[in-house]
Amino acid sequence: MIALAAALALQGAPDATAIPADLPEPPIVCAGEHIQGAMLVCRTVPGAEVSLGDITVTASETGHVVLGHDRDAPPETTLSVRLDPQMRYEETVSVTQREYEIQRIEGVPPEYVTPPPETLERIRREGAQKAQAYTSRWGGQGFLSDFVMPAEGVITGVYGSQRFYNGEPRRPHYGLDVAAETGTDVIAPAPGVVTLAEPDMYFEGGLIFIDHGQGFTSGFLHLSGVSVEAGDIVEQGDVIGEIGAGGRATGAHLDWRIKWHDRYIDPALVLQVDPEAVR
Repeated sequence: MIALAAALALQGAPDATAIPADLPEPPIVCAGEHIQGAMLVCRTVPGAEVSLGDITVTASETGHVVLGHDRDAPPETTLSVRLDPQMRYEETVSVTQREYEIQRIEGVPPEYVTPPPETLERIRREGAQKAQAYTSRWGGQGFLSDFVMPAEGVITGVYGSQRFYNGEPRRPHYGLDVAAETGTDVIAPAPGVVTLAEPDMYFEGGLIFIDHGQGFTSGFLHLSGVSVEAGDIVEQGDVIGEIGAGGRATGAHLDWRIKWHDRYIDPALVLQVDPEAVR
């Protein structure tokens, strides 16, 4: 929750005509909670610069922004809004800390735990391709939708867990795993633009990225089928691909990830956000 001990720093007289009459004090209101890995959907003054920690974004023409806390966000951070060069609001927010699971996965093909030298050029090339796709900042506002699950199945992996593949430690798992039969439909959980659609990436197999606005991007990994192309605009519920077991996977499942700038967001928490109050 937002700490009420806010530090308000207003310098100079505000231009009352620039602030929507129905905007409450403080001059930003958010849906969502301050938890490690959480999404926040906020409304403030159109064009205001909003910072959460060290990331600053610009509110849309309707005054909306999407924000997010990293998996390892510190217990306290700063939420600030710069309304104009003379007026800035700032508050300290408490971020609920989480404990993450340890997950040990055996039976992973060795070439996906320690890739052989001949694959490194491909891995670097695909890494650059993904990094480029993550620079998208779509002007639409799919993040204002109530996100839905992109596939039906059994949850077999959660966000944040520290993973060991064949006994070797690797990066935390940033996705929500949904196990289902190969060929099960995967749908868009919210509107957006497709920024990457590849049928066979080394680690991910079939891979799709969708920017839901302002760079708030879903990734769909290990697909056996890809039904969209980069540049496509999708609506919530549109079929975009099929579940598979491509790349570093030991069985058919969807790994749904969300990234906002350089922070990975927990899809399970995104599903809990109701942005109705700030639309």
